Amino acid sequence: MFARVALRGRVTVLVVNAPYVPTSEIPLMPPEARLHEPLIALDGGPDGVSIHRRAAAEAPRWLAPGGSLLIETSVSQSALTQAAMTAGGMATRIATDADMDATVVIGRTESR
Repeated sequence: MFARVALRGRVTVLVVNAPYVPTSEIPLMPPEARLHEPLIALDGGPDGVSIHRRAAAEAPRWLAPGGSLLIETSVSQSALTQAAMTAGGMATRIATDADMDATVVIGRTESR
């Protein structure tokens, strides 16, 4: 998923803004989104967190000790994204901003 560059184990912060709409919910989206955005930019898989799981599994290899992975998601999917990060060995927390209607799951690797 991540480019093969000389940054493995050296990235301090990795931010992921991947699709998180469940496949079955795409037809329910407003027309301005579902008709004008490429499907690949919307479809997050059956439960919306397929790409989040991939990122959470691969990110620890790229992150420096104490590095952080931030993944934007929805409130309803945040527990699934958090579980993916926990499975990847990261300590996690969920942050929300009601004014911006934004949710992010933050995973942090162990400091050495």
